[in-house]
Amino acid sequence: MSGRADAFEDWIRTSFVQMNTELENLYFAKDNREQVIGCGDPIKSTLRDEGQAYVVALLAEGNTGEGFDSAFGVLGSVGLYMGALRRHELTNPAREERSPFREASSLALHVGASLGMAPRFSTGHLATHNRARAGIRKSFTSLADEFLFIDENTRGILSLQRAADALTTVVHLGVSSPVADVMFDAAKQALRDVMRFNDRLINQLDVDRFFYSVRPYYKPYRVGRQEYRGANAGDFSGINELDLLLGLCRANDPYYAQLLVDKMLFMLPSDQARLRECMTRTSLLDELLMLVAEHGHADWFQQNARAYLEVCDLFGRSAAQHHDGLVRRFIEAPAAHLNEQGLEGITASGPPLPVLLRSLEVLRDMRLAADRRDIATRHEDLARLRGVVRGYAPLAVGPTALS
Repeated sequence: MSGRADAFEDWIRTSFVQMNTELENLYFAKDNREQVIGCGDPIKSTLRDEGQAYVVALLAEGNTGEGFDSAFGVLGSVGLYMGALRRHELTNPAREERSPFREASSLALHVGASLGMAPRFSTGHLATHNRARAGIRKSFTSLADEFLFIDENTRGILSLQRAADALTTVVHLGVSSPVADVMFDAAKQALRDVMRFNDRLINQLDVDRFFYSVRPYYKPYRVGRQEYRGANAGDFSGINELDLLLGLCRANDPYYAQLLVDKMLFMLPSDQARLRECMTRTSLLDELLMLVAEHGHADWFQQNARAYLEVCDLFGRSAAQHHDGLVRRFIEAPAAHLNEQGLEGITASGPPLPVLLRSLEVLRDMRLAADRRDIATRHEDLARLRGVVRGYAPLAVGPTALS
């Protein structure tokens, strides 16, 4: 990383965090926590001006040729800076046709285009590629609830990636392989871990602190003239690899394909490549269904189909847990107390909250293979496979917050 890029990141990890934390404590102490305009203006001006100085220096430096890690780090730094400007209402796409922060936009556009990513901070910057220094990772604030949110989300993402890696190995071994049990077991353990980390968020994260002091940094903002949605915890390939490899979602489904297109540039290039490759594979469900007629009674089929169904049960339960335990508790419920003005721009994804919630419910039900006639799910196909596996019953996964 160049000296200027390193200096910018040092500021992001220190003074930037301190100023954001001061501002959050000021906002949180107010009767109307949504109203941030006119509060803490001297701190906001300092944050804006100090960050601008680093941005201008980096923009003048141009492409230093330091490689992916350096460029990705710069994109994260300028992205976090612009995310904070949006959070503190120093910019708002609803009242602007273009970002008032021209130099920051130029830097983000330059670096984002060179990486093949959206020109804003992504989930990877605060999760899988959030490099710790002396035990401290990058964040917007030093609030305990933000660290809890970042850490448990990252643990969940890493576990979903482990599950996707395991199922990819099953594809390479072949769904009929007698040694596929090792990888099915690995996928099941990873999904149990996902639910364990979700439980910790459900039980330990403070609803008000998340809603008022963490969530607002993930709002959409403009880079140049274009408005980009906020970073989403699902912006990594592992979750979609599981959808596709299990066969619960299909890349030729217009609804799901649009979701993949919309998120592609918010993922790391390596994840984009993984997802594209996964889209070319036949799902494990389709492979098993093709084998039912000739091999349905074979021991190997019974063993591997049972293991596959157990992975599906766990994956569906984790999806329901995330939606019903996290989305409803930490976004839908507190949003019910806001007026119409407070609801504007509430979601990181951009669309109004009711639209977002409906889309998340559809995705949950696809992952559950729910019995719905208004959307395409694999309910009937999974029921057929369950009927072939002798004595199959849904896997017991132990107590969770939703039990």
